[in-house]
Amino acid sequence: MFSRCPVPFSFAGLWMWMVLMVHSSMGERNWEYEPLSIAAFSSDESLLKIGARIDRLKRGEFACSMTVDWNYDPDENTMIEADAYHSSSGVESDYKILPWSIPKQPFFEFLNGFYKDAFIKNVGHCSNLVQSEGDYVPPWPRNVYRLDKCVANGDGLPEIVPEGFYKIVYKASGQVDWGCILIVKVTTKLI
Repeated sequence: MFSRCPVPFSFAGLWMWMVLMVHSSMGERNWEYEPLSIAAFSSDESLLKIGARIDRLKRGEFACSMTVDWNYDPDENTMIEADAYHSSSGVESDYKILPWSIPKQPFFEFLNGFYKDAFIKNVGHCSNLVQSEGDYVPPWPRNVYRLDKCVANGDGLPEIVPEGFYKIVYKASGQVDWGCILIVKVTTKLI
């Protein structure tokens, strides 16, 4: 069902990957990750179209390049949610749900929480994504958003994540339903 790198990636997929790291920590992370697969969808590509890839920079080092053509105005009915699953083997039947999740919430609540606290800290430097010192308020700008060879730096992410395979299921609903399923392999960082 899923293939090995390089695979298509999405803006939403990166958000999903980062749901693994909801609990933040001040120390340096002791883990590395390798994205294995992503399956993304949009119910209406005239409103939101995702095109992306995972770039292998060198052995064991990956970056994300993507384009998100955002052509709608999220409103109070636009909802975001994500669930994370862990498997020690990577076998589909072995995945167990984790408490790390983004509960279903309005889009702008998400932007003022997880997006600002973890996502932008990791990819704001390599993208033209909206960044704000204060709270995000409508409207969200229609734009073509680009991430150029982004590597998550670990800011706002936990120090320790158990080894294994993680599947993150991310969903956005409202005027357009979109989301993705991302699978990554996490290993302990060798010092």
